[in-house]
Amino acid sequence: MTRILITGTAGFIGFHLARLLLSEGFRIHGYDGMTDYYDVRLKQRRHAMLLQDPNFSATEGMLEDQALLDQVADDFQPEVIVHLAAQAGVRYSLENPRAYLDSNVIGTFNVMEAARRLQVKHLLMASTSSVYGGNDEMPFIETEKADTQLTIYAATKKANESMGHAYAHLWNLPTTMFRFFTVYGPWGRPDLALYKFVDAIIDDRPIDIYNHGDMFRDFTYVDDLVRGIRLLIDAAPVRPATKDEIAPGDSLSPVAPFRIVNIGNSDKVRLLDFVDAIEACLGKKAIRNYMPMQMGDVPATWANAELLQRLTGYRPQTDFRDGIARFVTWFREYYGK
Repeated sequence: MTRILITGTAGFIGFHLARLLLSEGFRIHGYDGMTDYYDVRLKQRRHAMLLQDPNFSATEGMLEDQALLDQVADDFQPEVIVHLAAQAGVRYSLENPRAYLDSNVIGTFNVMEAARRLQVKHLLMASTSSVYGGNDEMPFIETEKADTQLTIYAATKKANESMGHAYAHLWNLPTTMFRFFTVYGPWGRPDLALYKFVDAIIDDRPIDIYNHGDMFRDFTYVDDLVRGIRLLIDAAPVRPATKDEIAPGDSLSPVAPFRIVNIGNSDKVRLLDFVDAIEACLGKKAIRNYMPMQMGDVPATWANAELLQRLTGYRPQTDFRDGIARFVTWFREYYGK
């Protein structure tokens, strides 16, 4: 039975990934700091559900606590590590940038050190579409330069990619970084747009729509995202003998077993169409508060997911209207609204 250590299992994406892997018979140990960035009760509920499976165990601890992380890794002896824990949120990085350095840089370094020491078969780590920053040629493809990050959050994630490449090269550590595109779905984070919009509309509170709604996002349903991660676990990169071995469009490094992969729906959706779909699902109009573009934000994201499909035979394809409906069903049941 394959043992997989997942950081961030009380988080939105980590919870869904752990649940999927448990359903396939993997043994999972979760590591999560249970920080109060948002309602800890939601995190506790996710972990409680996972703990009902005898193949799941968990440790509460911060990534910055290297001694504890090392102890957990040594005791569990994972064959694969999936590193999802991070200080998330583009907007919060404007208020508390130091939290991103502590968690996303120091914490990720500690995870990489554990992976190196244990010589895991595959290290997979979360990056973000935000690393594309000021790039404006779309859809975004993994092989294009991404050196114009617009927030500290995005900068820390780009740093993780660079650190991961160095460790892959130095220690022959198979490493895959995946860039997420606007993930949404049941059990989502309260700071995400869909959650905030649904909660506000139900309670007759106004919603803030930035850049006057002239924004586009590649909304990716969480089940599609974790299915992509699951399949990438089995697609560990191998250091090529020569550059000629690298297929066109493949982000595989010429000097390391290292690859970057987009996971997105490959469909840019206008923000106002997204709000329209929420209104249709709730049967209720939003009170719209149109706002200017927020500092550090980008007008559009759009993934080229051809590499994911080439590596795994899979690509996300849940229509945003269907995904919204599933989220609203969960939200009403969970909060009794």
